[in-house]
Amino acid sequence: MEMEFRNPTEAALYEYKAGLGEFTKKMPSLASKYNAFTEECFKDGVLSKKDKQLIALGLSLYSQDEYCIIYHVKGCLDEGCSEEEIYEAIGVTAAFGGGASMSQAVTLVQECIHDLNQSLQ
Repeated sequence: MEMEFRNPTEAALYEYKAGLGEFTKKMPSLASKYNAFTEECFKDGVLSKKDKQLIALGLSLYSQDEYCIIYHVKGCLDEGCSEEEIYEAIGVTAAFGGGASMSQAVTLVQECIHDLNQSLQ
């Protein structure tokens, strides 16, 4: 059965989640511990979930991890980040990480925001 997606961002999110599901079947103990750890890391605390998603997006851009970029753009939008907040976080990342971060930001992040906002309509 072929899945139909409205855009490449939705397809990538599905691919990531499907891969994570397969990995979880093969390594259930490891996956559950990793998931529990990351869930704990992203809970509201002194830093909000929103702040943590912005940090994670910056780190994803810096490390050039496309799946994490897509995942954390979605996380930022889900936590109520405005495009301006996302772009400001990109600016901080670019100041630290230089051109590699900026190249992902001006392409993949903008595409994700566009695709994900269309999905909400």
